[in-house]
Amino acid sequence: MKYLIAALLALGTMSAGAHAQDSAPVAQITVLGEVHDNPAHHLVQEEWVARIEPAALVFEMLSPEQVKAAQGIDRHDGEALQAAFDWNASGWPDFEMYAPIFAAAPDARLYGAALPKDTVRAAIAKGASAVFGPDAAKFGLGPIDGLELAQRVGEQNTAHCGMLPSSMLPGMVEAQRLRDAHFAQVALQALDDTGGPVVVITGDGHARKDWGIPAMIHAARPDVTVFSLGQLEDGATTDPNLDTPPFDQVLTSPAPTGRGNPCEVFR
Repeated sequence: MKYLIAALLALGTMSAGAHAQDSAPVAQITVLGEVHDNPAHHLVQEEWVARIEPAALVFEMLSPEQVKAAQGIDRHDGEALQAAFDWNASGWPDFEMYAPIFAAAPDARLYGAALPKDTVRAAIAKGASAVFGPDAAKFGLGPIDGLELAQRVGEQNTAHCGMLPSSMLPGMVEAQRLRDAHFAQVALQALDDTGGPVVVITGDGHARKDWGIPAMIHAARPDVTVFSLGQLEDGATTDPNLDTPPFDQVLTSPAPTGRGNPCEVFR
């Protein structure tokens, strides 16, 4: 309940048009970004999912095994879903924030896009292309130019509060690229399986249209239409090198109160 109250308060101060969409965007795949612990962002996702009425929902937060464990459970039964997913052991924020998204599309087919930790670690060591396999080039996992690499290394350094050795940062970029490509692959599989529309629930970094999931989908299947929503917090930016945030639409809301210092986990 505390998250719902906080979200409703935040929505009251969101930028104009944030949750009062007359209609959802028309796209085969819609990527809804979030700051994971911001309850207002999840309320927006719930509203968009209800309007889009997707045939498939793809979650960054879930593995295929978790989705299988929840088969047959009423989407309106948040406690049962939480238990089936073993959500409390997952490390993601409180399920109370995510539960309404599932209920907003009770008949949508669920897809878990989370990769095993060992696979992500392999990308850090070997590179995304080597781990992804023969379709790597198809999904745009070739070499990236020096400017993009420098920008992405800088983002990883900021995301990890400057606490990682600089030698590790290119590997973290490769892990991000692997996950972007895999999320795109799962979204396209969901589209092929169901005919769409498909909604992807993910963090803002993966929702970027310049090098995130939308870019990977475009590389693999340029015929597929994609819409990307980025949800930022007041005073925040995804990339100081860009004048315009890299999304089709951007919504802003206040940061949740009582968050604390996220860098403490690295100390």
